[in-house]
Amino acid sequence: MHKEAWMEMMRSIRMAAMLFLVAVIAFGCAQLGGKQEYTKKSGVGPGMNAKGEVVDSKLVESGYGQHVKGLGDWEGEITGKSTGASKFTKLKIGMSMRQVTDLVGQPTDQGSYVTGKAFIPFYYGGDSTRFAAYWKGQGRVIFQGGNAWGAGRGKVVRIEYDPGEDGYADTK
Repeated sequence: MHKEAWMEMMRSIRMAAMLFLVAVIAFGCAQLGGKQEYTKKSGVGPGMNAKGEVVDSKLVESGYGQHVKGLGDWEGEITGKSTGASKFTKLKIGMSMRQVTDLVGQPTDQGSYVTGKAFIPFYYGGDSTRFAAYWKGQGRVIFQGGNAWGAGRGKVVRIEYDPGEDGYADTK
């Protein structure tokens, strides 16, 4: 093979590799951030009664609560009905874990889980993991777990009022 032909082939390979890399980066950047999706569902939600109260927190699903905008334009959901004695009435969507524990104390238990976004190729945005904190007799708070690098961690995305909460993650 002549030197000129070999050089031309190498330039073509480099150009193809660069175009592939640019496409991967552009697709990945398109997946950064984004708003949390919220789909309002109608009717009485699973684990809730007709008054909107949580009766079985194991069955509660997202979408049946009240969609609200919180601190720093964070959007989330509040499920169940608060009682006047609940410490949860002080909580707001978008609060950090530290703000929550300063207001209502340490949780009885906590647990974490991955969301469907964790399985999207080249998804670098937030909300690929979540963690839940449980307070006996109060309810639970769901926090967005952040992205693969830990950014955007620990903001409240859902508050569930449940006076019947047993406070343990392993029973859910």
